[in-house]
Amino acid sequence: MIDPKLIREDLEGLRRLIEKRNMTGVVDIDYLKEISDMRKELSGRSDELREKRNRISKEIGIRKSKGGDTEEIMKEVQGISDELKKMDEEINSINEKYNELHLTIPNILDESVPEGKDEKDNTVVRTWGEKRKFSFTPRPHYDIGTEMNILDFERGTKIAAARFYVYRGLAARLERALLNFMLDLHTGEHGYTEIFGPLIVNDESMTATGQYPKFKDEYYRLEKDGLSLIPTAEVTLTNLYRDEILEMEDLPVYVTMQSSCFRREAGAAGRDTRGLVRVHQFQKVELVKFVDPATSSEELEKLTANAEEVLKRLDLHYRVVLLSSGDTSASSSKTYDIEVWMPGLDRYLEVSSCSNFIDYQARRAMIRYRESKGAKPKYLHTLNGSGLAAGRTLAAVIENYQKGDGTMDIPDVLKSYLR
Repeated sequence: MIDPKLIREDLEGLRRLIEKRNMTGVVDIDYLKEISDMRKELSGRSDELREKRNRISKEIGIRKSKGGDTEEIMKEVQGISDELKKMDEEINSINEKYNELHLTIPNILDESVPEGKDEKDNTVVRTWGEKRKFSFTPRPHYDIGTEMNILDFERGTKIAAARFYVYRGLAARLERALLNFMLDLHTGEHGYTEIFGPLIVNDESMTATGQYPKFKDEYYRLEKDGLSLIPTAEVTLTNLYRDEILEMEDLPVYVTMQSSCFRREAGAAGRDTRGLVRVHQFQKVELVKFVDPATSSEELEKLTANAEEVLKRLDLHYRVVLLSSGDTSASSSKTYDIEVWMPGLDRYLEVSSCSNFIDYQARRAMIRYRESKGAKPKYLHTLNGSGLAAGRTLAAVIENYQKGDGTMDIPDVLKSYLR
C-alpha cells in the first residue's frame, strides 16, 4: 500500500497516478479522501470525549473525598461512555472501509516508466543473441512435444481439466534439469539462499504481496480452510519476514525458491490455449530481495541481469522490455519483462517479470528495518522476478533446439544434469 500521507496531502498527485495507470473509474480517490477525512474527524471527537470523561472522572473522586453528591456527574460519565461505545463501532466500520479502499490504490510509478495505455506502449531496452536460422519451417513446441511423445495434453485434461498437461520421459527430465540448473546458478553465483516453503498460504500472505483482495477470483482458494494455492513463490518468500524488523547489517537479503504455481487465469479466456504458454499449473524459480531503499533501483538491474543469465547460458535469443504505466502491475513501481524468442510461435514470449515494489509490499506486510541500534524502524524495499518460469523456458528450448527430423538437441549447459 502507499504512504497514507499521500492520501491526506497529495490528492492531485494520486489522481494523476491513476490516470497514468489507465485506472480511472477503477479507483475512487475522492471517496477515499472523504472516508479519510471522516476517520480523522471521528478520531478527533473520540479523543475529546475521552479527555472529557477522564476529567469528569477525576472530579468524581474529588467530590467523593469531600462527601459530596456524585449521582448526576456519574450519569454524565455513563452517558459519555455510551456515546464512545457507539462512536468506536462507527470508527471500526470506517477503518475497515478505509483499509479496503487504501488497498486498491496502486503503487507510485518510477520516473523512468514510460507513459502508455497497455503493452503496445512498452519499450524494448535491449536484446541479446540472434534469432536461430532453420533450413525448414520451425514448428511450435506443442506439435514437436506431442510427436516425440514427451508432452501429453490430452491426458492432462483427462486427469484434471483443460490447460493441464503431462510431461513424459525427456520433457520431465528436461524441466527437472532446468530447475536444478537455475537454482544452482542463482545460489552458486548470484548470492541467493535457497528456500522451500508452503505452497498453500493464508489470506494475510496473499494480501501482503498484493494478490488479495482485488484479484481474489484469479487464484485457487480453499474456502473451508481459509487458504489459497500460491500463484508464485513470491508470496511464500516475501512473507518470510512479514511483521518483522531486520537490522541494516542483515540487508540485502536474497532468497530463491522453486515451486509449483497455480493460477485460474480467469481473465485470459481464449488466449494461448495450446501448449505450455498459459496453463493452470506450472513450475518456476522465484527470486526475491529485501533491500535498503537507497539501493533498490540498482538491485532491480542486478535481479534482471540474474534472470537474463539463464537465457544467455541456454543460448536463447531474448529481449528486455520496460513496461509502460498502463501495463505495470498495481503493486509494482517499475517492471522489466524478459521475453524469449519462440521460432515455432513466431513471436516473443515472456519468461520473467522483474519488479521493484519499493515500500508497497513492505507496508502491507509490515516488513521494516533499523538503520542503527535503537533507531526508529523504517519500511524496506522488496523486489522479485522469475528466474525463470520453467514450463515456458522448456517450450523455448524445444522450439529453438528443434531439428528437421522432428527431434531436438539439448543445450550444452543442461547435458550434465541429464546424465
